[in-house]
Amino acid sequence: MNALLIITLGLAFLYGVLMLSYSYGWRRLKTFHPSAHAYTFSTKVSVIIPARDEEKNLPPLLEALQHQSYPANLFEVIVVDDFSEDGTADIVKYFPAANVRLIRMCDHISKTQRLNSYKKKAIELAIGQATGHLIVTTDADCVMGPKWLETIVKFYETYHPRFIAAPVAYHHEDDFFKKLQSLDFMTMQGITGSVAYLQTGTMCNGANLAYEKTAFEEVGGFTGIDMIASGDDMLLMYKIYHAYPDGVMYLKSRDAVVRTLPVDTVGGFMQQRIRWSSKADKYEDKRITRVLVLVYIWNVILVLLALVAIFNPALRSWLLGVLVYKVVIELIFLVPVASFFRKAGMLAWFIPGQPFHIIYVVAAGWLGKFGSYEWKGRQVK
Repeated sequence: MNALLIITLGLAFLYGVLMLSYSYGWRRLKTFHPSAHAYTFSTKVSVIIPARDEEKNLPPLLEALQHQSYPANLFEVIVVDDFSEDGTADIVKYFPAANVRLIRMCDHISKTQRLNSYKKKAIELAIGQATGHLIVTTDADCVMGPKWLETIVKFYETYHPRFIAAPVAYHHEDDFFKKLQSLDFMTMQGITGSVAYLQTGTMCNGANLAYEKTAFEEVGGFTGIDMIASGDDMLLMYKIYHAYPDGVMYLKSRDAVVRTLPVDTVGGFMQQRIRWSSKADKYEDKRITRVLVLVYIWNVILVLLALVAIFNPALRSWLLGVLVYKVVIELIFLVPVASFFRKAGMLAWFIPGQPFHIIYVVAAGWLGKFGSYEWKGRQVK
């Protein structure tokens, strides 16, 4: 019992230091205001979108891209159809825009050919045919505001990074479960910006990335990570960071936010989080791995403390105190992040969502290491 309490206090201290450092990093990370920067309208951009069975999601995304303030003659949109079984290809093929084109994976690889990362292959095929100097990737279920590309290009032409991670947020959170997902995702986005400022790790999300085509080619693209099902974002980011330590930046701007949809079901949510956690031991950036281990053990200890407290009433006050500490230290970090994403009202769901968050972290972390998951209708180990 005493050992459990000592471990809990030690982890609480380390977790508190971690969250306060993230709070400091996010607050110090400078917001980029595109209106304050001029740019030359000279960077050619290729927007790459891997898509599998996305006929319902693609139309609003393609519409959003056609309403970009960035000149249409300076960017192309390449949609890669990943063996879709619906009308995905036709949506792209007949979309009325000269700068939108389709690549079919079935024209380049056999359907019977087994790959563990179809998404990486899709992006690789698109980059091979891309005419842009700056590659921008997003997902088929995303939308963005009209200044999205303009903001990315202004940031690129101002600072000349080799790799840009940019913010992603959920929208249409119309029930309790989706609000909990949004809070969790928003926390990860805040940490992404914080570690970029603090230079204590490399994090990003494939729904909103930009990198130089030459940087992708110089690090060998996905070579060496192509057998890992996911990781087209963070694993590639680290390869570029390793080659250009000063060339990776985070774009903190509301105009650069990409919005995506939360998952509809608990099962789908767990499959997504297991997929994300499955990359944890593949990161060459051990700074992130160490943080993930700390966070995982912290949540495991909270679960153990709760179970022991069921049979030991004396521990219930300890458990309550630890949970209050956890909530306070996380809110210190999360309040300014929520303000940036204009989701401060969602913080009302933060405390009710704590049990769900703790349990899912423990379950997804374990299954990500020892289980398998389904992604786009394919079973992945």
